[in-house]
Amino acid sequence: MEARQLPERANMGTEQESLAVESFRRTLFRHGLRLGRAQTTTLQINVGLLCNQVCKHCHLEAGPNRTKVMDEETFNDVVAFAQKGRFETIDITGGAPELHPNLIRMIETLSSLSDRLMVRSNLSALEENDPNRLIDVFIKHGVIVVGSLPSADSVQTESQRGKGVFEKSIHALKRLNAVGYGKKKTGLQLDLVSNPPGAFLPPSQAQAEERFRVILEKKWDVVFSNLFTFANVPLGRFRQWLHQSGNLETYLERLYSSFNPCVVEGLMCRTLMSVAWDGYCYDCDFNLAARLPMAGSTSHISEMEGPPEPGTPVAVGDHCYTCAAGSGFT
Repeated sequence: MEARQLPERANMGTEQESLAVESFRRTLFRHGLRLGRAQTTTLQINVGLLCNQVCKHCHLEAGPNRTKVMDEETFNDVVAFAQKGRFETIDITGGAPELHPNLIRMIETLSSLSDRLMVRSNLSALEENDPNRLIDVFIKHGVIVVGSLPSADSVQTESQRGKGVFEKSIHALKRLNAVGYGKKKTGLQLDLVSNPPGAFLPPSQAQAEERFRVILEKKWDVVFSNLFTFANVPLGRFRQWLHQSGNLETYLERLYSSFNPCVVEGLMCRTLMSVAWDGYCYDCDFNLAARLPMAGSTSHISEMEGPPEPGTPVAVGDHCYTCAAGSGFT
């Protein structure tokens, strides 16, 4: 068998930066906590780094020049693995999944392997590559669309994503609403994900959802199913911005001081595994960005007999404070 090239470990910053806060592993120990897996119910598939945007907060540094995408052989390995695991949820992410040339075939293949199939979208990418045909496929297979919209304010969104992105995102939401997505009693689920435009933590999820509902419906007649708020992870392009703007240490300390031991049990990494475009497996998409292998060892999807066993340790780094801050990232 041809030797596989192992993924490179991401640059996690200087030693001085990492000493700004107590290590996440040490914090868990101090609270008498151990981060181990429960039953793995979600298979997240990152189909590549190709994206039509260059967002300032992107932990994966996706963009138009990041052309790495999942090839057919790797996808076939993922399908074979999914058939063994029978996951409750399959979650397709990127990059911008809409830009993957084989996304429709992926949806058609994976939809029969799970009760819930999700596709994550930055919304503006939905306006490219024959959007009506793609949305028809979404409807046919009951795909849950998870759209990323940093803010209900156009200025804040475009400061993070670029000029013109907000208008395209609203147009995409209107297109989805027109066929029933986000509307009651249609069975077509449209969730939104929001994240702060700067080096601070998100507001209360309930308050943010109410604000989004009022503004989007009043100004643009847009509706949606649920809103989820997440903090920005200090990796990739966002970490670079934090460093260049002089906010890195302050932001890390903010995450550290907001650590909530009560949310650890419900963190998504306990029930999710992430497979990258190259077939290597991670405990979550953030560990993928950090190239921090699952359970401390580099495993390719083609070599795995099934999902990680309950009790298997989760690989952690100091970026994990993001998911354990405040109300948590569950």
